[in-house]
Amino acid sequence: MEKLTAIVSGKVQQVGYRARIVDMANALGLKGMVENQKDGTVKIVAEGDDEKLKWFESAIDIKNTLIFVSAISKEYSPASNEFSNFGKLVFKGETDSRLDTAAFYLKEIVSAINNLNDNLGNKMDKMLDKQDQMLDKQDQMLDKQDQMLDKQDQMLDKQDQMLDKQDQMLNKQDQMLDKQDQMLNKQDQMIDRQDQMLDKQDELHAEVKDINKKFDRLLDDDILQLKGDMAEVKAALRAKGII
Repeated sequence: MEKLTAIVSGKVQQVGYRARIVDMANALGLKGMVENQKDGTVKIVAEGDDEKLKWFESAIDIKNTLIFVSAISKEYSPASNEFSNFGKLVFKGETDSRLDTAAFYLKEIVSAINNLNDNLGNKMDKMLDKQDQMLDKQDQMLDKQDQMLDKQDQMLDKQDQMLDKQDQMLNKQDQMLDKQDQMLNKQDQMIDRQDQMLDKQDELHAEVKDINKKFDRLLDDDILQLKGDMAEVKAALRAKGII
């Protein structure tokens, strides 16, 4: 068991600091006391286990809206076991003074809350203004998006028209190809007929050649016969002394 004696400086009187110290000490099971000093400091005496005193030493350094500890002078010594619990020592007439102080700080808290509400209101107005600006920008963006969608629809309509024209051209091209196929078929038929005529012409030519050969042979035979006949006539004429 040890005893911690601490002198706490700062804004620590008439702000509820001692009540906080009592609550923390009782929570840790410490024994001792806390009291205001005439110089504006607060004296704390606490006895207990070493580990709990270390926790307590750290906890008494409070800084919040009302309390502000600026310095702590502390000293450890053996426990005296003179305390049966942990309490607060008060001076005569301190209760009335504390009530006045409490009313003063209550007014400060109310004023701070009002200021906070005003700040929050101003911030809320600014946030609403920004929200309105963002909504206006969103509306502008939506308008632009609608315009872009309209242009996209127009482009799609033109694309559909172009595709329709392309389909028409392809249909005409198919018709032309069909006609071309028909013409090619007819051309093939004409070529087949021409081939047939050429074949017949070749046959006719062969026949003419054969006829010419036969005619030449007959002509040669006739000429020979004629020559023989003329030779006989000449011989007969010579015999009669005509030639």
